[in-house]
This record gives sequence, structure tokens and C-alpha cells, in this order.
Amino acid sequence: MSSSLYLEEAIAALRRVAELQHSNIQAASDLLVEAIISGRSIFSFGASHSFMTTEELVYRTGGLMLVNPIYPHGMNFSVRPLTATSGMERVLGLGNQLLAGSAAQEGDVLILTSTSGRNAVTIDMALEAEARGIKTIGLTSLAYTQGVASRHPSGKKLADLCHVVIDNCVPLGDAAVEIPGFAQKIGPLSSVTGCAIVNSIIAEVVTDLVHRGVDPPVFVSANLDNGDVWNARLLFENRDRIHYM
Repeated sequence: MSSSLYLEEAIAALRRVAELQHSNIQAASDLLVEAIISGRSIFSFGASHSFMTTEELVYRTGGLMLVNPIYPHGMNFSVRPLTATSGMERVLGLGNQLLAGSAAQEGDVLILTSTSGRNAVTIDMALEAEARGIKTIGLTSLAYTQGVASRHPSGKKLADLCHVVIDNCVPLGDAAVEIPGFAQKIGPLSSVTGCAIVNSIIAEVVTDLVHRGVDPPVFVSANLDNGDVWNARLLFENRDRIHYM
């Protein structure tokens, strides 16, 4: 029964995204298409579980080759103890340094994911991106971010700072399923809707580029017989905008 409840909540959240976020997904796609046509680069960042949306975008079957990850040093699951990741994402100035250490430049586009939108690392990165002339797409939960205070001295949250904001349509606290007799909800939804959202953005981007007569570089599964040759050719042809090789 509880498994069905979770699946129902996940489907309902995806329906909310489809119904309420189409125009924002299209706006995000437009930013990426403009950047690609202009020869600019695309980057993506998120801390701890929010980095999953970046991982979904990068080196992925059916995915656009042009998305570059900014790694969340100290905020991924190779860190021990894992609880340190929660402290690291609150360190002031770290987001500035991570962006500065990337290849991102003026005119590029940065996708930033934070479900709560309250921690310093993504806020600092968004502020630094604005100062550098880098356009930003924020993926967050409006219900969550409106229910908590910012942990940044500016008082800002991610949703206040990005050129395009997409609501991942998950509840305050992310977990969505109530178990009778148990106080804490279970079943987080942000990874489900976040991955769906970024894939839907790429679907729009590829469609738009094809309509414009542009052949977008898209990964084929390396487990198909022609996959390695296909991917190697396109990676080489687009090497000036691919910074993860």
C-alpha cells in the first residue's frame, strides 16, 4: 500500500510540473538554445542530492553532450562523514570559488539546483554568475523555499536570483508520504521531478535546434554496437564547448 502511495505522489508531482511549469521549461530551453547557437557553453551544479540532476544531464544516453558539470567538492557522497555535506553547502564564499574554478564565462548559461534554495553555496554561485554575466536557470521548490528562511547574509534565496526559475513542485520538506502512527513523512520527490524537468528541457532544446537546421550532439548508448564511434566523433567535433574531457 505505501509503495502505491509513493508512486501516486510521484505521478501527481510530475503532473503538476507538466501543468504548471511548461512556460518556465520553455524559457529555460530558449536560454540554452540561444547559448548553443551563439557558441557558448552550458554548466550545471547542485549540492549533495541536488547534484543528481547534473549527473542526469552529463554523459547520459540520449543526453546533450554540451552540458558541463561543476563538481560539488565536499558535497557529494564520497565524503566521510556524509553529514559533512550539509555543513559544506552552508559555507559562505564556496560557491564563488567553485564557479571561478570552472570554465564558465560571460554569455554562458548555468543550471542551479537546490530544492530548499536556502543554502549559501548555490546562492553565492548565482550571485557570482550574475556578476560575471552568466545567465542562470534555477530549479527549486517554491513551497519549500517559501517555508524556510535564507541561510545567506543577503537574505536571498535561489528563486530570487535566477533569470528563469522552475518549480519542481515538491512539498515543504520534500518527503510526501504519511505512514499512520509514524511522525516523519517518507518518500522524497525532488529527484524524480528534478530529473524529469532537466530531461524535458533538453527535449525542447534538441527539438528547437533541429527545427533551426542545427544538428545537436546527443549521446548514443555506449552499449550499442556503434555507440563508441558515434560518441567519439561528436565529442571531438564539439570539444571547444565540452570541458569535462
